[in-house]
Amino acid sequence: MGKVRVAGFGVSIDGFGAGPEQSLEHPLGKRGPELMNWFFPTRTFRAMIGKDGGTDDRFASAAMEGFGAFILGRNMFGPAGDDWGGPDWKGWWGDNPPYHAPTFILTHYARAPIVMEGGTTFHFVTDGIEAALAQAKAAAGDLDVKIGGGVATVRQYLRAGVIDEVHLALSPVVLGRGESLFADIDLPGLGYRVTETVPTDLATHVVLTR
Repeated sequence: MGKVRVAGFGVSIDGFGAGPEQSLEHPLGKRGPELMNWFFPTRTFRAMIGKDGGTDDRFASAAMEGFGAFILGRNMFGPAGDDWGGPDWKGWWGDNPPYHAPTFILTHYARAPIVMEGGTTFHFVTDGIEAALAQAKAAAGDLDVKIGGGVATVRQYLRAGVIDEVHLALSPVVLGRGESLFADIDLPGLGYRVTETVPTDLATHVVLTR
């Protein structure tokens, strides 16, 4: 059986995993995209948006490879509210999302599964994080399950003690406000230790293992 991982998660120097005032116009919050400046030039990201070239980055490729299923919070799929951004809303990414695997959306609002191009199917789970993880593990088989965010979703799974590995990209950005990733979470108490640190020009990559 594979691992449960967080991979490629951008965090500011002051500990925020998203900016303030998330909205349809600002899915990651105001200034939130700055957390991912390390990722945008990479070959992995450019391939996701249908472009050639880019830099080689093992952390970028590892953020999307080796996963048999994904779990996302409600706002990672669409803007807040019970209408899913309108009747035709199918996510932020267009017809071919980057997941290419079963993707489970945590929500309080039921919706039928949506089959997308490239192998992604969105499943909407209304009965909690444990149910979503059980379904994701069954779908992933021997591959890993990625907890893809957002911040609240990662925090819930950390508190539940089910994440095996966390890769953070600490961006040289100070947001001041936003969603705090680790507020009131005792990482050492939960069994996490730093097992790798790799500084680069655009981010310092830190791997925590439980």
